[in-house]
Amino acid sequence: MTCYPGMHAIWLHRFAHVLWRNGWKWLARVVSSFGRWMTGIEIHPGARIGRRFFIDHGMGIVIGETAEIGNDVTLYQGVTLGGTSWNAGKRHPTLEDGVVVGAGAKVLGPFTVGAGAKIGSNAVVTKAVPAGATGMTPEG
Repeated sequence: MTCYPGMHAIWLHRFAHVLWRNGWKWLARVVSSFGRWMTGIEIHPGARIGRRFFIDHGMGIVIGETAEIGNDVTLYQGVTLGGTSWNAGKRHPTLEDGVVVGAGAKVLGPFTVGAGAKIGSNAVVTKAVPAGATGMTPEG
């Protein structure tokens, strides 16, 4: 585990987040940038992340400033938890406990993905996903 880039990104984020919450925003961004350079995983220091968060094959993951991630969440490579505007306030998704987001998925906007939900690989999700459901991009 000590050689795993996903763990490095999470450890650096937790440090950057403490700095961010205590008003050391410039230093938090420096730590965050170092983490991105070292791991290929970009986590904004303002993002709130729960316990036992797991990043598997994390290259290309992007987690925005107002994203909230619950406990026991898993993200695979290339996932974006992004915003759809520059408006002040909540712009990024909330993932409740136990959510799994497949490789390449884009979860965009200020809505909630319910507990235990799954987001399919390469899906583009812009609306709420109920607890226990699966979010996918329709074929066609």
